[in-house]
Amino acid sequence: MRSLLLVSAALTGLAACQPTVPDSAAGVGFDNYDRARREALLNGSPTPQTATITPPPDVSGAPINASGDPVTEMAAAALARGDGTTVDPLAPAPQSVSNAAGISEENNFDAVSGERSIAEDAALIAQNSAQYQQVQPTALPTRTGAEGPNIVAYALSTTNAVGQSIYSRSAFASKDKEARNCAAYSSADLAQLDFLSSGGPDRDRKGLDADGDGFACSWSPAPFRAAARN
Repeated sequence: MRSLLLVSAALTGLAACQPTVPDSAAGVGFDNYDRARREALLNGSPTPQTATITPPPDVSGAPINASGDPVTEMAAAALARGDGTTVDPLAPAPQSVSNAAGISEENNFDAVSGERSIAEDAALIAQNSAQYQQVQPTALPTRTGAEGPNIVAYALSTTNAVGQSIYSRSAFASKDKEARNCAAYSSADLAQLDFLSSGGPDRDRKGLDADGDGFACSWSPAPFRAAARN
């Protein structure tokens, strides 16, 4: 008997320690709603209607604008263009303009075939080939000598080195006078050409060849000789 009393006391203590399980419907308004509905039925007043909640549209795949909000296809098209205009997404796509200025249609088979056939292409190629002309080489013109001295021909006709005196010069000729006289020419070629036109190489009337090598100022026949050898 004493054992039964001890077991009963232990069970009572365990039951007192268990937490109370809250009512899942408490605090959400269902009990108040049912009471109001019963009172409306007893009093003959209109039954309160249940509010209908429309779920938000699924915009998980919609494009997102700069602020992070979902946008429609029309707004997305406007954002992509950046001009503020909208386009109906259900409208048909605009047709491309054929033969637009600056646009080549060589990769468009339909457009090319409509302009010219393969036979017409072959005829056009043959026409262009018939207009080709091959120019045959002709003999070089003969110099009469009336054109004046030629520094290239003169360079190839000489064999002495620069500075090697082979022509007599005046006792008053000097390198200092030569340098002053050569300063009047923009290039050595022009100085040599004027030297030959004025009686050179035998005579140096303008004081351009003080050492008597036949080469005025700093002109040299070496480049022309090397070109002829190669």
